[in-house]
Amino acid sequence: MSSDEGEKTSSPAAPPLEDDDLLSEILLRLPPQPSSLPRASAVSKRWRSLASDPRFCSRFRSHHRRNPPLLGGFVKYFDDIYFSSTLDAPNRVPRERFSVPIHAGDRFRPLGCRHGLALILSPKNQLLVWDPITGDQHRLDVPPVFDTENNWISAAVLRRAGDIQHFQVVLVGNSDMHHQKVVASVYSSETGVWGNLITVQLPPDYPSVKQYRPAVMVGDSLYWLVAGDIYGILEFDLDRQSLSFIPVPGEEIRWWEGLGVISVILLEDGGLGFLILSKFTAQLWKRKMNCDGVNSWLLERTIALDKLLSINSQRAASRPFILGFAENNNVVLLRTLTGVFTVQLESLQFKKVFDYNDCHGFYPFEVVYTAGI
Repeated sequence: MSSDEGEKTSSPAAPPLEDDDLLSEILLRLPPQPSSLPRASAVSKRWRSLASDPRFCSRFRSHHRRNPPLLGGFVKYFDDIYFSSTLDAPNRVPRERFSVPIHAGDRFRPLGCRHGLALILSPKNQLLVWDPITGDQHRLDVPPVFDTENNWISAAVLRRAGDIQHFQVVLVGNSDMHHQKVVASVYSSETGVWGNLITVQLPPDYPSVKQYRPAVMVGDSLYWLVAGDIYGILEFDLDRQSLSFIPVPGEEIRWWEGLGVISVILLEDGGLGFLILSKFTAQLWKRKMNCDGVNSWLLERTIALDKLLSINSQRAASRPFILGFAENNNVVLLRTLTGVFTVQLESLQFKKVFDYNDCHGFYPFEVVYTAGI
């Protein structure tokens, strides 16, 4: 008898796709597009059981939290706001799937989306935190110190990493009649209360605050473009719970008009950036700290938009307009006379997403959405 025959034979290992644990790990690494899990669930009853399991769906969302797709955004057009998808079939999400829970004609102002939540300011001094996927709504009263009738305010919503139950809202606004002092407060859904007021005095040469653009999150800080007679950036550090004011790059921007030509952005290395449009030329500025700890702005690169988007700048009656910035995908949305384009700032890949250009604002919605599961 050979030694092979004397050994006890073992049963062969199960094929990889017959092992539920291994199959779950494979499905977990599917692209975070709306059609990924529905397509996988159509393979068999067993695959559908795994793909539709709430615990697996939660893992799937957490796994792709740092790179959610840009599903589309909420378009603001006069008194109406509605969802519009930027994806093609089969990932395109129908408009009615994310129907805004506010009656048409009501005066309200979208403030932005982040981590699967949308934030809207209502005319009754309330903030609506809305989860378009689950439909959950939370209405928060704005603290009395934030006078929405006579002062500008803005806010940003976020969730801490790994926490899908609770959220925070960072509210900023002016606290004096001259609009030269900014205050902030943080609401936590875990405690249900607003935190202490945090203040910062604007530089003496800064005339006043007249408007805030939607916040951009870079690292552990939120940044608002502050518009007055000149421009600047307001920073709120989430860890330090502090406010600070950052001058804009270059003196020439002080003379430019129109908020649609300026935007805070996230750079490829994860740092703070600034995008400026001068007719059909886009300038990307980078904030850099020298060896003495002094921050300055450097021109990172210049993009010829008319050549990139094949726009005839000689015939165009107006320059491109910045509608919004999707921070997770590093994508800027530009409105032109020929339609609305998305431009990925690292690769410069672009896509025409809308033929029309009759929207006054676009608030990107980046989230992992498992349609039809």
